[in-house]
Amino acid sequence: MDLLNTLVDKGLRRELPTREEALAVLATSDDELLDVVAAAGKVRRQWFGRRVKLNYLVNLKSGLCPEDCSYCSQRLGSTAGILKYTWLKPDEASEAAAAGVAGGAKRVCLVASGRGPTDRDVDRVGKTIEAIKEQNEGVEVCACLGLLSDGQAERLRAAGADAYNHNLNTSEGTYGEITTTHTYADRVDTVQKAHAAGLSACSGLIAGMGESDEDLVDVVYALRELDSDSVPVNFLIPFEGTPLAKEWHLTPQRCLRILAMVRFVCPDVEVRIAGGREVHLRSMQPLALNIANSIFLGDYLTSEGQAGQADLDMIADAGFEVEGAGTTTLPRHRVDAAAAAGGCGSHAEAGAGGGCGSHEQGGGCGPCGGHAAPAEAAPVAAAGSAGEGEGPNARTDLVAVRRRGAGTDLAPNA
Repeated sequence: MDLLNTLVDKGLRRELPTREEALAVLATSDDELLDVVAAAGKVRRQWFGRRVKLNYLVNLKSGLCPEDCSYCSQRLGSTAGILKYTWLKPDEASEAAAAGVAGGAKRVCLVASGRGPTDRDVDRVGKTIEAIKEQNEGVEVCACLGLLSDGQAERLRAAGADAYNHNLNTSEGTYGEITTTHTYADRVDTVQKAHAAGLSACSGLIAGMGESDEDLVDVVYALRELDSDSVPVNFLIPFEGTPLAKEWHLTPQRCLRILAMVRFVCPDVEVRIAGGREVHLRSMQPLALNIANSIFLGDYLTSEGQAGQADLDMIADAGFEVEGAGTTTLPRHRVDAAAAAGGCGSHAEAGAGGGCGSHEQGGGCGPCGGHAAPAEAAPVAAAGSAGEGEGPNARTDLVAVRRRGAGTDLAPNA
């Protein structure tokens, strides 16, 4: 296809595609899907080889969020049966983080529900960062605490944070339809505060909320303009008990096209498959590794993921390798640019690669979206066929509330 050849050429030169080209990727047919994946794979390999970065989420504070994000199981008014607990102590969080690092995670993402941190919260998270880094040499830490006030990003960096995550989630034009308690501009402001403080900026999106192709392109172009080092792509987990519980619009093919569009628009940044990958990509997850260069290991904020060993097996079987702690994630030109600006490139070996999940499906910022549930997991909704209004794509049997790890007495999945 001439379109794909053009996009590959532009991706190898880090040239921005036109909006029409980005939209055309989303409009390709299933017959063209493997060609789309192969083209995006050429760009991915140019900048990241066959490395896959592993990230690990620690939910520091779960549930009881005052914000009304429609997609979130921790939102105000949510009746989803998620874990609810207040702040983990630094040693508890460090113990949880160590499980992910032992499983191969290079970055730990510390997430807390809520609108944004108080100064006391920032101090608390700073102590947690220090505890994690003392016990896990070389680990990268991303904080994800909601909207930041002036000076808080600088304090997090001084405490040792390498990155900050705050997702845009959807286009500016439709943001007010999913959240009313804060604005799209608030989110942009927080990403800019993190960037200005020298933190590696991580910001992504949620697909599957009923948005149009134009909305998806709008938010990805906005992320490129913000110069995020990492772009997590979340696929909505329609939790029972949330306003979007019946939104089952995604297919594995649609998810792959979305990932490819993100890769073409943001060719040299860390593209992460975040919340919802097992629910929506399912058996096509290994194919997605040809496009994305980063995933989360194990469980999410409020939902369970497939076994950590299954993630490692998938990576190896697909012909990829786990990125080592001594490897810089981002391409050298991005590292050098950050260092020249006095930012994350000089702070932690390039802040080496982006942040965590998303202020998505999780009330804090990490993807609490579901993953394929282990047999012992308690499902959010009864397994089986789609419920009223859900449509043929519904896989409620794959959505499971997290019942292990942080905030419980059970060992984490890593």
